[in-house]
Amino acid sequence: MLDGKRILVTGAAQGMGREIAIEAARQGAEYVSVADRNLDGAKEAADEIEKLGIGAQAIDVDLANSDEIRAMIEQAVAGGGGLDTLINNAGVMEGAFTADTSFEDLPEDVWDKVFDINVKSIWLATKFAAPHLRASGRGPSVINAASVAGMVGYVSTAYPASKAAVIQLTRTTAVALSPEIRCNAFCPGSIATPMSDAFLASAPDYDAQLQRMTGAHLIPRFGTSGEIAKVVAFLASDAASFLTGVILPIDGGTTAWRGLRN
Repeated sequence: MLDGKRILVTGAAQGMGREIAIEAARQGAEYVSVADRNLDGAKEAADEIEKLGIGAQAIDVDLANSDEIRAMIEQAVAGGGGLDTLINNAGVMEGAFTADTSFEDLPEDVWDKVFDINVKSIWLATKFAAPHLRASGRGPSVINAASVAGMVGYVSTAYPASKAAVIQLTRTTAVALSPEIRCNAFCPGSIATPMSDAFLASAPDYDAQLQRMTGAHLIPRFGTSGEIAKVVAFLASDAASFLTGVILPIDGGTTAWRGLRN
């Protein structure tokens, strides 16, 4: 479904990003660039892709640094001989930087770090990629990772606000880059990833935290990275050629109701 596409995935050393990058290779992408600050993890993902007979490279990038984002785009273009799909998957939660995550206690610099990585990096990566995407001639598109946390109120502060910003940035990008380049976003619910596993394991009350994370799912379980990856691959494919500005929940039904399963 992705035959001939040259793809860049950020935050691809583990979790959803890694599975998205590998799924792109499974679906016939020509070349996949795997970008992450965790270079060892990115190299492992790139090795898995190369085992499938697809060209790949790992790119070390700090998405809080504009110069490194620009260099990431240029390296992806050089490696693949062009760029057709940019998947802005990387994201962080405030808990990665501080234990003071409540609305009143959250440090200002942590708010800024979350927005730099979750929002500003998407704008910069898309800005730097746009000329290359316009030149691709292979159904170019941008796909952004938002979240159901950006669609409804959540207990945390910076992360949901940043994901709401991603949703609106996606729509703005779809307008700004049309008609040549499509831009869509996906909004995961609670997905089983190393990040969510660690969050669950560190909770004082495991069962209560599990209920908070999956209780609103009409499908009573965590989603999987593989399920996310297949939807993202569809959005990147020519089968989605009439979709742009779409905000697509992949949330087990969370946003379909107001309930909570017992």
